[in-house]
Amino acid sequence: MITISLRPVGRYWGTISFASTLYLCPILDLLLAEIPERMQAELRLGLQEALVNAAKHGNNLDPSKTVLVRFSLIDNQYWWIISDQGNGFSPSSESDSDCDPDPIDYLPPDEAESGRGLCLLHQIFDQVEWNRKGTELRLCKQLETPRPRLSLRR
Repeated sequence: MITISLRPVGRYWGTISFASTLYLCPILDLLLAEIPERMQAELRLGLQEALVNAAKHGNNLDPSKTVLVRFSLIDNQYWWIISDQGNGFSPSSESDSDCDPDPIDYLPPDEAESGRGLCLLHQIFDQVEWNRKGTELRLCKQLETPRPRLSLRR
């Protein structure tokens, strides 16, 4: 079941909640509906990774647990806050933003997937933050503003 609220909550936040599942196409379509087309492919990959992590690792794909996504556009920044009902997550103390561009090159096959998603999040989004408990992820992407054109006239 999917619950959607597009009425203002706080500073014009929309919400979507859904039972833990990996069938995310309709959720991603809703979350990306207002995003400029040129940004959609990259953000779809990042949001899919974040939602899979919440449903699979956070909620252990337990259909009685939900994933809640709040989203908004505030001051030229797209925000998504993704919450799960799991036990929490502790990101490594090292900066994940310094990920190797191809993190699976040096990992054994059984560990190749571990950490790849976190690296993707840091590559795609401008801000990636977890709450203390590790059950809420905040993602931000700056809206690309057109560069001012230089006038060639004097």
